[in-house]
Amino acid sequence: MPEDALLSLQLDHLKELQSRYESVLADNGFDSLLIASGAAPYRHGDDQRWHFQGYGPFLHWTGLAGRENCWLLIRSGHKPVLWLYEPVDFWHANQALPEEPWQAFIELRSNQSPDAPVLDDPGHVAVIGDPALIDGVAREHNPEDLLAALDETRVHKTAYEIECLARANALALVGHRAARDAFANGESEFSISLAYQQATGQREADAPYHSIIGLNEHAGTLHYQYYDTRPPGHPRSLLIDAGVRFRGYCSDITRTTAGPGESHFAALVHGLERLQLRLCEMVAPGVDYVDIHRKSHQGIAALLSASGLVTGLTDEDIVEQGITRAFFPHGIGHFLGVQVHDVAGKPTPPPEDAPFLRLTRTLEPGMVVTIEPGLYFIPSLLEPLLAGEVGRHINRERLNSLRGCGGIRIEDNVAVTETGNRNLTRDRQG
Repeated sequence: MPEDALLSLQLDHLKELQSRYESVLADNGFDSLLIASGAAPYRHGDDQRWHFQGYGPFLHWTGLAGRENCWLLIRSGHKPVLWLYEPVDFWHANQALPEEPWQAFIELRSNQSPDAPVLDDPGHVAVIGDPALIDGVAREHNPEDLLAALDETRVHKTAYEIECLARANALALVGHRAARDAFANGESEFSISLAYQQATGQREADAPYHSIIGLNEHAGTLHYQYYDTRPPGHPRSLLIDAGVRFRGYCSDITRTTAGPGESHFAALVHGLERLQLRLCEMVAPGVDYVDIHRKSHQGIAALLSASGLVTGLTDEDIVEQGITRAFFPHGIGHFLGVQVHDVAGKPTPPPEDAPFLRLTRTLEPGMVVTIEPGLYFIPSLLEPLLAGEVGRHINRERLNSLRGCGGIRIEDNVAVTETGNRNLTRDRQG
């Protein structure tokens, strides 16, 4: 999509947000809403701050992920007003905004103070944001019903939002290819991370989340957070879970690559990808997301059986006896937007058999979800299984040969359309 078409979609997006927010304000008895972008707190006992990425509702309107101490005023029947914090400061630079059409829709003002602006006759005002930063603002703070209603405005993405998510996917895939090449060249986790950042042109601090880059057994830690600086002697596997932020919107992609000579593991990777693609095709209006999660466990059971990891049980028994949950302990995915785990996903608690599932809704057009089945060899989950009654059905020799590979996860970002789905990750995958 050409850049001018994207910017035109942004104007449509802002008009839609104005309409949604005016309805929410009226329903909750407010005339105006003041949104604080937020600011990074200081580290305890230090004069350095944590890195900052911005408050969700502020990003929903502006996409300005790194702008601290800004304020956005939404009023029914009025043009939104955005105060940008631009102090006269020789320590730090004030980042200039490129001139774009949205600046005709939102009135821009410069503010040299981080404090909330003085409002002229705003009526009944709600203020939302980090409680520590809005504490001194004499208005109603973070009303629960209002916040819940605002979360709902982010459930159905506009055409602009879906295009931003697609762009974030395209950029991240360039990084994933670079990471795969670095792995093939025998690089360390740290060097693979650098290759990913170089290819995407985005600092890790500005990415939507800390990239998970695990070689060998590290791939079995779901949110592995360290990078070894030395390559492993025998590179058996790479799991990389990494995204890019584009105009405030996040991609969240995971790929797993088998090392040389790992034929059994490579077959599992291939089998899980085939399952993952079938699960992505289930995404459609009217589908209960919990059903996709349960279908994933049926697919994992079939894969465990076909690979010889589990023997002597039907696929149904493998699921019912909890074996699949030891190999696949997390949920099938979540909402995606200006937050990686976007809001409003759980109007009802997850079922007992899926305690970590982050999305329990029936899918509707405009929703964007991740689909990320996994199959892992996690000692703390497998040892109790092996010691129990079902342990005799586990092929220990095959399992032990795979433990050093850690695990597999494959993840795409999928938009629900009027008639089915659009896989934002596979759309642009080369």
